[in-house]
Amino acid sequence: MTTPHTIAVLGLGRMGGAIAARLTAQDWDVVGWTRSGRTSGAVKTAGDPYEAVAKADIVLLALFDGPACRQVLDDVREALRPDTIVLNTSTIAPAEAAGLARQLGSAYVHAPVLGSVPAAAAGALQILAAADQDALDRVRPVLETLGTVRRVGDASTAAAFKLIANNGLAGAVLALRDSLRQADALGLPRAQVLDVLELGQLGGLVARKRRFLLGEPPAGPAEFTIGALAKDMALLAAASDIPSPSAADLADTPADPGADIAVAATVPAVEDAVLEPLRAYIRGHATGDPAHFREAFLPTAHIEGIRAGAFVSWRLEEYCALFRGRPAPDERTRFRRIDSVDVHGTAATATMTLRHGADTFTDVFLLIRAGDGWRIANKAYHRHD
Repeated sequence: MTTPHTIAVLGLGRMGGAIAARLTAQDWDVVGWTRSGRTSGAVKTAGDPYEAVAKADIVLLALFDGPACRQVLDDVREALRPDTIVLNTSTIAPAEAAGLARQLGSAYVHAPVLGSVPAAAAGALQILAAADQDALDRVRPVLETLGTVRRVGDASTAAAFKLIANNGLAGAVLALRDSLRQADALGLPRAQVLDVLELGQLGGLVARKRRFLLGEPPAGPAEFTIGALAKDMALLAAASDIPSPSAADLADTPADPGADIAVAATVPAVEDAVLEPLRAYIRGHATGDPAHFREAFLPTAHIEGIRAGAFVSWRLEEYCALFRGRPAPDERTRFRRIDSVDVHGTAATATMTLRHGADTFTDVFLLIRAGDGWRIANKAYHRHD
């Protein structure tokens, strides 16, 4: 095995900069390059990527996405020597990783990393590496400087595993957001809520992100941004062809995409205004007063479903005529819950569960923002036997 003596790190953003600094601190010969031109001074840099890779034994990519990887590799292709290894730590789509592997052959190592800036600085990353054995042997000393290496089958598989790992992180961030919002609705003090959450399954995330969650000035720059995680979830949803609620939730988060992922847990999932017609709808059922339904629905709304085995479609006033202005006799035993709300600009969808006596209904709503407020445009329902 020949130990490489020069590593070109292309991409000196949060992770790329941390990786380059770690390798430099461990006495590797590193030269960096970044598209933005911004550098920290901790790593010697080149003025262009061609210059950076001209004498490199390993070209390490730490770029934002697949198109960036392709563009940079196209720019430096003529500078790559026949024995140069391209080591890609970027998070990209499985198909993009497979394409680069086909293009570069045995000279390509796909090695996305699990962990953020502190883990990179400490050499504690978890690395999913896919490569020919000879190529992996050549880059293993570099990878082991950065963390623990786990070999996986091929580039596409490594890329897919990385997206699945980040999906778990996205789920944790959104679960934390929902917990904080429910706690706020119950009037619980934020600091004490975080103390309790730190005792449970979200404890590690809460401990690492407490300053963000309390709204305090962060001690440093974002370790992993909302925009980067949203990008990863969009890649996963596209690759799997399976709906990903976290992809939509993160893409629609009303926060700076450059903010730390913890900020996504501190902003409302949806604005209260979109909940108002749903709450009016609940009041209509609770009181039997059709005025609440007229408040909740647009006048043109239809309520549709299967009743006694036949399709029914009521206009709003026909639906209102079903209510007599007083609660049902068993109202105290009835239950209603808003299950989900997804907002897409001026349109939204929502689901609700209603348990009315022996019957359970799932209501599905289409809402429209009309003027300054939201109204229900249509409702479809399913009655569970």
